Amino acid sequence: MTSTGPNADAARTARMERATSESSVLVEINLDGTGVSDIDTSVPFYDHMLTALCKHSLIDMTVKATGDTHIDVHHTVEDVAITFGEVLRTALGNKAGIRRFGEATVPLDEALANAVVDVSGRPYLVHAGEPAGQEYHLIGGHFTGSLTRHVFEAITLHAGICLHMNVIAGRDPHHIVEAQFKAFARALRAAVEPDPRVEGIPSTKGAL
Repeated sequence: MTSTGPNADAARTARMERATSESSVLVEINLDGTGVSDIDTSVPFYDHMLTALCKHSLIDMTVKATGDTHIDVHHTVEDVAITFGEVLRTALGNKAGIRRFGEATVPLDEALANAVVDVSGRPYLVHAGEPAGQEYHLIGGHFTGSLTRHVFEAITLHAGICLHMNVIAGRDPHHIVEAQFKAFARALRAAVEPDPRVEGIPSTKGAL
């Protein structure tokens, strides 16, 4: 794994390559972008979700990934999420001047998801509310519903953020997943954006 990231005076960008016997992943992000994306994970529905994540978080992101998808898309999906978490943590630097917390409730037709983010430095995921059987649905022919939680687990662990994700309503499996990604995007956008009233690191401990 190789990575590059910001110093104290640099833009909030990061780039990382992750290569294993199961996948090869490149992720680049700019936290202060406009939502531009160039996504190719070889898993079409995942591409759709990551594109939505960029659009609604205003994070510019490039993702190029290949892997043993002839076996299962699980490895590639997980490794992209791990790498995204790592570059997010790197791009945030020491987290000085950010809002730190973000919350969003997003509908998609009958589905409704709520996400709350704390850029805390302590990884934690609470994921609740998906209807029974959601984890077994095969969406887009490749993406199993159980991967949604797994993606958020990998991101929170490697980015060092706390995420509470709650599905409030939903019937269509596609809508249930997409509402979650969009809610996460909007909450993350609020949490990582600079707050002009904040001086230094927004924690009584002096570190995040």
